[in-house]
Amino acid sequence: MQQTSYIDLLKRCLTASIYEESGWTIVEGPMVHEQGLLAKAKRSVVALLDRRGLKLVRAKQLDIAARDQGLDWPLFGLTMVGTKRLENIQLCLETCLRENIPGDFVETGVWRGGSCIFAKAIFNQHGASDRIVWCCDSFEGMPSPSDKDLSIAPKSDYSDRDYLVASVDRVTENFRKFDLLDKNVRFVKGWFCDTLPTAPIDRISVLRMDGDLYDSTMDALTSLYHKVSAGGFVIVDDYNSWAGCRAAVDEFRSRQNVSDPILDIDAHAVFWRKQLS
Repeated sequence: MQQTSYIDLLKRCLTASIYEESGWTIVEGPMVHEQGLLAKAKRSVVALLDRRGLKLVRAKQLDIAARDQGLDWPLFGLTMVGTKRLENIQLCLETCLRENIPGDFVETGVWRGGSCIFAKAIFNQHGASDRIVWCCDSFEGMPSPSDKDLSIAPKSDYSDRDYLVASVDRVTENFRKFDLLDKNVRFVKGWFCDTLPTAPIDRISVLRMDGDLYDSTMDALTSLYHKVSAGGFVIVDDYNSWAGCRAAVDEFRSRQNVSDPILDIDAHAVFWRKQLS
């Protein structure tokens, strides 16, 4: 009971659903997906205020149902994924631990680190001291989309959105706040095309991809999928919401003859289990 209470409380803290004020939204958050000169001007105003230590927020009631599905972005939470996707991480990790599926937890695209922090807590609660949490990110926000991405989704350039930037120092400190920073938390900093092919990751039990774009998703699959153990899990955060991500997953699965069924987690995310040998 004590273990369950800790994990449930952690979910509420990471998603910030424990705080009524978390229903408020930073004005910059919803603007991330806005395009055009007006949106750019508004983001400039927000950035100017931010440099002066000020935030523009819109006060509204916390919608728990939306937060569970990851449909809103918390004012001061450490993850955007919502409760359902955290519960999916827990399901996948605990299944692998129970069935002795070897490998680490790897996330490509960590933002403020909430999902990785949660994975580390799951490992600690189960005494899995031999499992590593790999936090792979540019820690500089999103890359500029490639021509391939733009051909699939012309309005997919969010490389100038400061809201999506979380530095490696900030993520490190977030781990420390929960007393979950140790030698089994590793950071792989840089663009996926540069870092993942040579990342010192041996085996993976759960691969969670949150790269949004075609290239970011394909880079992760090409470099890491073969390291996922039989019986391990692949989670795709953006499959139902980013056309480029979905195209990369479908293309890779077709090319590699992956027939494992894709299952929905919520409105955005999906996962599948790699066939046991």
